[in-house]
Amino acid sequence: MVITVGRQYGSGGREIGTALANRLGIAYYDDLLLKKAAEESGLCEELFHSFDERPKSFLYSIALDPYSFSMSHVNSRGSIEQQVYLATYDTIKKLADQGSCVLIGRCADYALKDRDDVVNLFITAPLENRIERVAKRNGISKEEAKDRIRKTDKSRASYYNFYSAKEWGDAKSYDLCIDSSLLGIDGTVELLEAMVRLKGLDIR
Repeated sequence: MVITVGRQYGSGGREIGTALANRLGIAYYDDLLLKKAAEESGLCEELFHSFDERPKSFLYSIALDPYSFSMSHVNSRGSIEQQVYLATYDTIKKLADQGSCVLIGRCADYALKDRDDVVNLFITAPLENRIERVAKRNGISKEEAKDRIRKTDKSRASYYNFYSAKEWGDAKSYDLCIDSSLLGIDGTVELLEAMVRLKGLDIR
């Protein structure tokens, strides 16, 4: 069984994904996914963090790392951004083959679209709730939190829409969309755990 988690920034999606994986006793991949993708591809890990769920222009790729850009052309493997995405895509598929896990973001639902042992979730929450969470977590003002939310959600949506040809946050793109403010983090985790177990997927 594989669970993919898409999430609005500040909705608690990462916390929910971590807690759900712990309750089910399965692996959890977020930043570790990027580390593994870097190891598998031989690309610099910093590149994965730089492009993480943030599609950038071709010219920005050159400005970011002209050396890597020139090497990508020598190797005829496309732009840096394309290499990073494909390495992440391949790593997601490999991790899913290794066993049950929770995968956060990075178009994991699209990468695993041909599998029938996947549950695709999307976590949302009202803007005011997210502003309060982000401001408290990062020690910033509510105005700064609102701006960070807007920018992060825009980046995630652009990344998802571009690579998956679906719409980020659209209910049709997932098996279940849930507002984490309705039951709180713990309640949402309990609900999702119950759903997974009712679905009867193999957890091992």
